[in-house]
Amino acid sequence: MDGNGRWAQQKGLPRLAGHEQGSKSIRQCVEACMETGVEFLTLYAFSSENWKRPPLEVNGLMLLLERFLNEKKEEMLREGVRLRAIGRLDDLPPPCRKKLSEVVEATASNSRLHVILALSYSGRTEILDAVKSIVRDAAGGGLAPDDVTPELISSRLYTEGIPDPDLLIRTSGEMRISNFLLWQLSYTEIHVTKKLWPDFAKADFFEALEDYKSRSRRFGGV
Repeated sequence: MDGNGRWAQQKGLPRLAGHEQGSKSIRQCVEACMETGVEFLTLYAFSSENWKRPPLEVNGLMLLLERFLNEKKEEMLREGVRLRAIGRLDDLPPPCRKKLSEVVEATASNSRLHVILALSYSGRTEILDAVKSIVRDAAGGGLAPDDVTPELISSRLYTEGIPDPDLLIRTSGEMRISNFLLWQLSYTEIHVTKKLWPDFAKADFFEALEDYKSRSRRFGGV
């Protein structure tokens, strides 16, 4: 979800104002998903690299996440939205982690839409953690080399039980995947828009779906 800082800079506002406005675009995407029958929406909310940002911005983002969870919990319960989270969640501040766990548990039985927040997330770290898990089993004698399959690796990723994405929407004109779902994006279609994330609305989501519908997905075949 790129472009929050640039959006704020263009308007002469602090960067956190961009992040706050960007949180409203999440609602637009959630509504678009429910209207079109999309069942899984994964939002790259905070990367492992984002911890390097100025402390004031990081603290503000964590407070914004807490407020978002507080404000949206009842609505998610009412609308049948299940919240999930992936990443090294232990890195989050304790109050934020506690609120996240509370909402994840409260919405666990919902199934209309799965919203997955990637927090303190790194695609390389995810693969590294999966490899470590497999190596531990192999060292204990529980795995042979031939037991290591793509399916086994997928089962050790943070996204276990979540289907690989069909479509990646990249905002603000960025032409890279920025360490996001490196394993899972192998055959994902990519839609790039120049819209900054705070300006991304439901109509833009529908446009991305129309673009996706025009693609021919052959998965390496003819």
